[in-house]
Amino acid sequence: MNKKVNTLLFIFGATVFNILIVVLCFIVLTSLYYNFLMPSIPEESRSWGFAIVFLASIVLSFVLYRLIIKYLMKKIDVDKYFDPLFAKRNFKRK
Repeated sequence: MNKKVNTLLFIFGATVFNILIVVLCFIVLTSLYYNFLMPSIPEESRSWGFAIVFLASIVLSFVLYRLIIKYLMKKIDVDKYFDPLFAKRNFKRK
């Protein structure tokens, strides 16, 4: 496989991985909210908790994704296996 195919496969795999992290974080945070916090919150305010859980799962998945990608970038020689997405263009401005 060439570098362009590797790059496209990496982007596809990273996107699927990121979605799985979001879903996993949402399930874990929802179960924690439902089991521990929801009984102590009044009924009128319980719906806000799910919105906060959703936003927290997105933020947590972003942090986890960045940490995992940084770790992989240290282990893998990026220039050897992947093609740059955006090539530098030399434009002459008038």
